[in-house]
Amino acid sequence: MKKLFPIQHILGYVLSLLLSVVALSVVFLDMSAAVGLTILIISAAIQMGVQLFLFMHIGENGSKTALYTNLVYALFVGLVTVFGTLFTMIWGYQ
Repeated sequence: MKKLFPIQHILGYVLSLLLSVVALSVVFLDMSAAVGLTILIISAAIQMGVQLFLFMHIGENGSKTALYTNLVYALFVGLVTVFGTLFTMIWGYQ
């Protein structure tokens, strides 16, 4: 019966809710920009780990090389998209 109860999924869900409350508290507590951004970045990194390992089952496949290669590629595409957007819209591409 212990195998049938998804305790990891429930703990992941509760942790995701808690991290969302932490991120929302930055707005309601009116923190300074530096402190608020630090809290948001840390909570976003933890939330990403929770989502990847608990809900997307990144550690359960036999071929970890392919999973981590896809993860690095997705991170690369995301960073190129973010910095490309900043370059063209804020830093004045001419």
